[in-house]
Amino acid sequence: MNSIVTVSGNLTRDPELKFNDSGLASVRFGIASTYRAKERETTSFYDVLAFGKTAENIHTSLTKGSGAIVTGRLEVRQYEKQDGTKGTAVEIVADEVGALLRFATVNISKNEKLVSANNAPWDDNSF
Repeated sequence: MNSIVTVSGNLTRDPELKFNDSGLASVRFGIASTYRAKERETTSFYDVLAFGKTAENIHTSLTKGSGAIVTGRLEVRQYEKQDGTKGTAVEIVADEVGALLRFATVNISKNEKLVSANNAPWDDNSF
């Protein structure tokens, strides 16, 4: 069962961009979200993972300390620690990530669409 969540907060570390063997981009970063009620404050920390062009755009656009809003699904995974014991990680696999505009401004620029060879506006003999 997957749970859809939305979290807003500040990045706790710079997004780390990687590419797998087939060239798919992935990015991983942390986000801290603080809830304030009356005189009480609670901060929760989350690991966030995104893929593809979204991952590349996150890496280009956000840095440690940036305010962001993340919408995605919670995923629980098991792993083995270095000492041999088992651990559990809860991550947000992001569908959408945006900048928080409460304390910052952004300039949005659209990425150029990739033109495939089959849809090219020229024919193979034009060069």
